[in-house]
Amino acid sequence: MSDSQETDGVEPREEEGIVGRTLREAERRESSRWLGALWDWTRSVLVAFVLFLVIRTFVVEAFKIPTSSMENTLLVGDFLLVNKAVYGAEIPGTDLHLPPFAEPERGDVVVFNPPHEPRKNYVKRVVGMPGDTLAMQDKRVLVNGVALREPYARYIDRQGDAIHPDMRWQSNHLIARTNRDYRPTRDNWGPIVVPEDGYFVLGDNRDNSEDSRYWGFVPRESIRGRPWVVYYSFDGGAEPTLPWLRFVRWDRIGHAIR
Repeated sequence: MSDSQETDGVEPREEEGIVGRTLREAERRESSRWLGALWDWTRSVLVAFVLFLVIRTFVVEAFKIPTSSMENTLLVGDFLLVNKAVYGAEIPGTDLHLPPFAEPERGDVVVFNPPHEPRKNYVKRVVGMPGDTLAMQDKRVLVNGVALREPYARYIDRQGDAIHPDMRWQSNHLIARTNRDYRPTRDNWGPIVVPEDGYFVLGDNRDNSEDSRYWGFVPRESIRGRPWVVYYSFDGGAEPTLPWLRFVRWDRIGHAIR
């Protein structure tokens, strides 16, 4: 009896120890599996975030149109994807740029930092290239003495011209007239010469655009990219309650910008 009792007292403790070790091992494996899954998820999120930053910095970025200066090419409430790589994206924290795939050309719609507000982003159309002689006569743009064909240009003020004191900067770039006689207006100015490191930009909505006529040339290094496509658009002038949801311009989504 004593042998039996002794055996009966030992075997359950051994079984309990085996079961306990098995459970603890299973728990460790389960915990390791969850930790592995969590690390894989965290790593995927980090990789996706880094890729997002790289793409946003060097390839493409989203912008919103807040004003009517580019109507009818771009409308208030348009959201754009801008190709930043095409002209050579800026390397953050430096004055260096990646090699460009192309240079700005006449007729390009570009996003840039204007000289008078270098922290803001503007979008206009390139009209004057380095070395060009530019003038405007009765709203017509003349490039090197030839009228520029501009099917994209819009004119809303047919009643008269407008004088703006900020246009006096043009006096330093004039040809064929003296500074004292120069009286530039919105629709009549020049001829002026674009410097070798600058571009002259205008809004397509000519009578309602703050552009190079008023604050000067855009340096090449200030041009950030070229708008590519409208990825979303809504009528910002509609009823104030949820216009971004209720007044979507479906026909503009996917619209290529030219």
